[in-house]
Amino acid sequence: MNQDPPVSPSDGPPSREGGGRDRPGGMDATGSGAAGDASGKSGAEHVEPSPPSGTDASPPSGTEPSPGSRKPRRLPQVTLPGCWGALVLACLSFTPSLLPRGGVLQGLICGITAAIGYGLGVLAAYVGRAFADRDPRTPSRRSWLVLLVCALALFGLSFGFGQYWQHEIRELMGVTDFNVLTVVACPFIAALVFWLLLLAGRGLRRVYHWAARLLGRWIGPRAARVVGWVLVAGLAWSVFSGVLLGGFVNAANEAFSVRDTETPEGVHQPTSTLRSGGPGSVVPWDTLGRQGRAFTGSGPSARDIGAFTHRTAQEPVRAYAGLSTSDDAESRAERAVADLERAGGFTRENLLVMTTTGSGWVDPAAVDSFEYLGNGDSATVAMQYSYLPSWLSYLVDQSKAREAGRELFDAVYDVWSKLPQDQRPRLYVAGESLGSFGGETAFSGEYDLRNRTAGTLFAGPPNFNTLFREFSDHRDAGSPEIEPVYKEGRTVRFTDDPTTGILPANQPWDGTRVLYLMHPSDPIVWWSPGLAFSEPDWIGERPGSDVLESMVWMPFVTFWQVTADLPFSTGVPDGHGHTYKAAYVDGWNAVMRPAGFTEPDLERLRDIIRPED
Repeated sequence: MNQDPPVSPSDGPPSREGGGRDRPGGMDATGSGAAGDASGKSGAEHVEPSPPSGTDASPPSGTEPSPGSRKPRRLPQVTLPGCWGALVLACLSFTPSLLPRGGVLQGLICGITAAIGYGLGVLAAYVGRAFADRDPRTPSRRSWLVLLVCALALFGLSFGFGQYWQHEIRELMGVTDFNVLTVVACPFIAALVFWLLLLAGRGLRRVYHWAARLLGRWIGPRAARVVGWVLVAGLAWSVFSGVLLGGFVNAANEAFSVRDTETPEGVHQPTSTLRSGGPGSVVPWDTLGRQGRAFTGSGPSARDIGAFTHRTAQEPVRAYAGLSTSDDAESRAERAVADLERAGGFTRENLLVMTTTGSGWVDPAAVDSFEYLGNGDSATVAMQYSYLPSWLSYLVDQSKAREAGRELFDAVYDVWSKLPQDQRPRLYVAGESLGSFGGETAFSGEYDLRNRTAGTLFAGPPNFNTLFREFSDHRDAGSPEIEPVYKEGRTVRFTDDPTTGILPANQPWDGTRVLYLMHPSDPIVWWSPGLAFSEPDWIGERPGSDVLESMVWMPFVTFWQVTADLPFSTGVPDGHGHTYKAAYVDGWNAVMRPAGFTEPDLERLRDIIRPED
C-alpha cells in the first residue's frame, strides 16, 4: 500500500485535498466504514483510486474539467520553524551597530537577516527530525496563530527599541538627519528583501531537484543528491562572483574611469614648477586623473603657511602620477619619483610618501597638516592605482593597493638612501584606510619601520592590515583592542583622539614614532569575515566613547550590520566613523615633533583643517 510522500521541510502545511493515508479496519478519511451504500453495492465500487505519487491527476483525454475544478495558483508556502527563525533574527537586526542607520538601510539589513534566520530555522527542524527519526508534521492552526501574535508583539517591540538606539547613536555623534518616511518604510522594505531572497532560494532548490533527477539516470540516488548540491552551489557561486560581482565591478570601473577625466570644480592647473602637471613637470596634467589634479592643484601656499606660523615659509612640493601616466605600478612610481626629484623634493627637510585610497584620493587634511607643521619645508609624493572609490577598492582592489604602496616607497627609498646622510630629508610614511594597507606592505615589521623612516601616521587601518593585526593581536596584557599597547609603546602606538593623550603616557617614546589613528565607531577598522562566527575582543571589552554599551555580538547579525556600515562610514561628523580630519593635526604633531607650536597654535590649525559644520 503506497503512502503519500513526506512533506518537504521548506513547504508549508500540506494540502488536505484528496484524502489521506488508508485507515485501519477499512475506515476512510471521514471515519465511516467502506461496507457499501444504500444501493447495496460495495463502497469500493464507488471510490475512484487516487493517482500514484508523481503522476498527473488531470482528467482523461477527451473530457474537459469544469471551471470550478481548476486549483488556483498559490503563493510559495513557508514552514513554521523557518518563520520562527526569520522572526528571531529579524528582531535582533534592530540592535545597535557602530553607525546610525536610516530606514532604508535598516530594512535591507532586516530582510537579509530574516532570510538567514529562515534558512537556519529550516535546517534546525531538519536536523531535529533526523535525530528523532520522524517525518514532518503539519502544524496546527493554533501554532500559526501563536506565531502571528508573537510576530506582531516581538517585531513591534524590536522596532521601537531600534528607533531608541538609533536616537542614542545620533546623539553620540551629533547627527541631526532623520527621515520619518524611510523609518515607516523600513518593515515593507524588509519584507520585500526577505521575499526576494526566499524566492531565490526556492529557485536554487528547483535547480537542485532537476540536477539530482538528471544525475539519477546514471548514478545512485544518494550520490546524485550530493553531486547535485555541489553542482548547484558551484553554479550559484560562479554566477555571483564571476557574473554579478565581476560585472558590477567592471561596470563601476568603466563609470569611474570616465569620471577620472574630469577636473574638480575650483581646481586649476598649477603655475608652479613645484607641482606635478605644472611647468617643466615630467607628468602631464591630463594624465594625473581627477584626484591627482585635485591634489597638485590645491593645498596651502607659502603665504597661507606663513600666516599660521608667523615665519617665512616655503612653497610645498607635491608630486603625483595617475593611472594614465604609465601602464604599470613600477614605472608609474618611477615617474612620480622622477618628478619629485625634478621639483627638489629630496632637498626639503621633510619628505612624505603617501599611499592613496581607491581612486587616488589623498585626504587634504593629512597632507595640509604635514605642510603647515613643517612650515612648508616639505615634499609629498603619491600615485593612483585604481578608478574605484575607497569602499569598493577596499573590497576588490587590495592587491593593487599592496603593489602601489611597495613600489612607491621602494622607488623613493632607492633615491633617498643614495644621498649623503647629512643631506637626506626626514622620511615619513602615511596612509588612510586602504592607503594604510598599501603603506604597510613596504615594511616587514616594527624594526623595519623604525630603521627606514623618521615616522609613520596611519589612519583608519582596515582589519586585514598585516602589521596592524600583528601589533594588535600581540598587544600587552590588559590593554583593550580599541586602544592597544604594543611593546610598552616603544615605537608603535594607537589612539582614537590624540588631543587626550597617547597611551602609555608614562613610557618614553624615543626615536621613530609610528602612530595609528582609529575610532571605536569606524567599521573599516573592525569589519572582518570572522564577525559572522566569533565574537571579537572589541565588542566584549569596554566600548569606546562613541559606541553604545548595548551593542552586543550575535552570529551572522553583527556581521551584516557592520558590513552595511561600510559604505556610509564617512557620512558622519569628524571624529567618528571613518572621518579623520582634525586628528591629523595632533597626530602629525606627535610624530614629527616640530618645535615652537603651542596648544593655542594647534587649536588654530584644527580650525583651518577641520571641515566647516
